[in-house]
Amino acid sequence: ATRYLTPPPPPLPALSLSPPSIHSRPAHGQGAGEPPSAALHVHFCTGGPQWEAVGPQLQHQPNTARSLERALEDAACSGTLNLSGRKLREYPRSSHDLADTTRADLSKNRFSEIPPEVCLFAPLETLNLYHNCIKGIPEAIINLQMLTYLNISRNLLTILPKYLFDLPLKVLVVSNNKLQSIPEEIGKSRNLMQLDISCNEIQALPPQMGNLHTLRELNVRRNCLHALPEELALLPLVAFDFSCNEVTRIPPIFRKLRHLQLLALDNNPLQSPPAQVCLKGKVHIFKYLTIQACRMDKKTDGLELSSLSKRCLPQPLTGRYGHLSLCIIHLSFNTAVWRAYAGPLCFGNSAFSRGTSQGPTGTDPGFTIRRKMEHMREEMEQIQHLRQNLESRLKVVLPEDVGTALMDGVVLCHLANHIRPRSVPSIHVPSPAVPKLSMAKCRKNVESFLEACKKLGVPQDKMCLPHHILEAKGLVRISMTVQALLELPALRPTQLSAM
Repeated sequence: ATRYLTPPPPPLPALSLSPPSIHSRPAHGQGAGEPPSAALHVHFCTGGPQWEAVGPQLQHQPNTARSLERALEDAACSGTLNLSGRKLREYPRSSHDLADTTRADLSKNRFSEIPPEVCLFAPLETLNLYHNCIKGIPEAIINLQMLTYLNISRNLLTILPKYLFDLPLKVLVVSNNKLQSIPEEIGKSRNLMQLDISCNEIQALPPQMGNLHTLRELNVRRNCLHALPEELALLPLVAFDFSCNEVTRIPPIFRKLRHLQLLALDNNPLQSPPAQVCLKGKVHIFKYLTIQACRMDKKTDGLELSSLSKRCLPQPLTGRYGHLSLCIIHLSFNTAVWRAYAGPLCFGNSAFSRGTSQGPTGTDPGFTIRRKMEHMREEMEQIQHLRQNLESRLKVVLPEDVGTALMDGVVLCHLANHIRPRSVPSIHVPSPAVPKLSMAKCRKNVESFLEACKKLGVPQDKMCLPHHILEAKGLVRISMTVQALLELPALRPTQLSAM
């Protein structure tokens, strides 16, 4: 039997060598770049791997100071300052040069104001101040003329200063504060694309918000709004959330929000549209708004017709020929027929018989007014049809004033090339340096478009003239030309190559 000269070594204790899960979440208050609280560090020694738990609860004050110093050192190298979740009340002193910082994350701390040192970071583009105790925004923030993203949600703000909207912000998040109003100067933020002012105490939105022509997302959820300004219908909104307010009516003009994809309106005492319509979704809501708008237009047209007819009423004639009394018995919007009864009026031996429907001038003012209004309505329908044709073919969004958008001829030339490629060989287009074309270049574009229409076979009686486009005074004729161009039969490849 073999004998040991020395006693055998004791067996090693069983160790679990499985690494921590990659799906484990950081502990509360921990930065995104720090290891999880239960992370294990491996030290390879002669006796085999030894595992020891190193959690935040075991870190001492020197280690915290060291990690803070390391964060400042990394910010000086990378341009990204991350001080999130450190419960800081004051901005830490540092010998590092952070003047080139472009991103700063000071969220989940205890700052009572925006640190003045941060306002000196001239190239700063992103600033996150979420979940602090900030009560005001200093005027020094106007030094950050490169700032495009600002998140100052979940703080103690009561007002937004006017100078805040002098910054080139694209995203502004001020939710979960104590705001009661939005200043009118918000209309100066022409670059703003996303605005979140939810969970405040705002009672009204300023109409100047209609000037935010680049705004795509608007969140006003959980406020005290009683009405929505009609100016919001001018915005190219893709997402609009006004849920949990006190709104009772959606203006019919909101049907013009053609780009809207997400609409949240729950928890409002809505009466127009009614609840049963809102439950069916956005499509039914917009149909309801369109019907309401048509009814309002009919009422408005009826009132205008009535007021115009009163202006056209002939005055009673008095004198030695007697008295002529005209009274309106019935004026209908659909027929616009004037029924007037005139008493006998003698001019020597002649007399006007009772029951005539003509006035003293021999014309019916009601018929003239109705004819003009029908003509105007037909013109508006043709202009709307022109807009739909251009937007559907070119996949663009034209401004409200279609005539001004077509004056330079660029859109029409692109339409001709869309119908027949290379039908307009060269197009003068604006550039950032010269945003507006000269009249000579506009005329050249228009003439090229009309020449292309003529070669493609648009009938002469359907052709508009250059001044119809250049002066924006012939939209009906332009609509006829465009419609005739779209109705042209498709050419075979041989014909297309010959052209």
